[in-house]
Amino acid sequence: MCSDDTETAPILPAVSDDWRTGYVSIVGRPNVGKSTLMNALLGEQLSIVTAKPQTTRQRILGILSEPGLQIVFMDTPGLLEPEYKLQEFMQRSAVRTIHESDVTIAMVDASRALRDLDRDIIGHIKGSSGPVILAINKIDRINKERVLPLIEKACQRFQFAELIPISALNNDGLDELLKAVTERLPIAHPMYPPDTLTDQPERFFVGEIVREHIFTTLHDELPYACAVTVDDFKDRENGKTYIHATIVVEKTSQKGIIIGSKGHTLKRIGTGAKVSIETFLGRPVYLDLWVKVLPTWRKRENDLKRLGYQ
Repeated sequence: MCSDDTETAPILPAVSDDWRTGYVSIVGRPNVGKSTLMNALLGEQLSIVTAKPQTTRQRILGILSEPGLQIVFMDTPGLLEPEYKLQEFMQRSAVRTIHESDVTIAMVDASRALRDLDRDIIGHIKGSSGPVILAINKIDRINKERVLPLIEKACQRFQFAELIPISALNNDGLDELLKAVTERLPIAHPMYPPDTLTDQPERFFVGEIVREHIFTTLHDELPYACAVTVDDFKDRENGKTYIHATIVVEKTSQKGIIIGSKGHTLKRIGTGAKVSIETFLGRPVYLDLWVKVLPTWRKRENDLKRLGYQ
């Protein structure tokens, strides 16, 4: 269940004195598997996932509610050295989330774990207001004999509350990770109704799904020059939801590539996105995609704000 624009008093579950609730950030370098982990922990495809790094641009909030427990996970953009305004926004969003967390999950890729735990990353996680758990992801891709030395070297770089090898893709080690997180959450009443999955509206995730299909359809650097705005989102009498979305690019040549010969590329993006959106919303949709040029939007703060990057 996503949020909507209707302001009503939330119906919260009855609670006991030992109820645990808190914010848990998932942070790390690009492409370490943060979005895959949050989706696996929630059992829902909430954050978009592609093989390309820097897919996540904004903090995505996902809520796990179980008897006596509510964890508000926050998937964050990958921590990197910013090269332009959009990446500066992404960096600020991730760092701010660390500071706001009750528990931080720092993720590294097992095949490059010590590089992922460089001085900059350690500096960021030191800003966590709560304990930091290290999740060593993708252990299915390395020799098991390498895991223990990795753990020992990681312990030398930071005083982690716990170190847990996992494979987010294969759901390996996630029970142990969830247990470690839960034990460190504060005693507090739940903040959201038990059937709430996120605080973002449906139209936000529609835009993310379109962007996901841009990443999976196009190659090289072009997807990074694209943003998506959902300009119209309304239910029609025929039972279909009408969605008008705009793909924003920086150059006229990029617009031509996205549209493709006789519109084939744009149609391919739209067809794939429509199927995914219907699965996500649970109802039929009519997706109307357009492309427009907004020069150097990634470098202009005012353009970023207009495109929803606050």
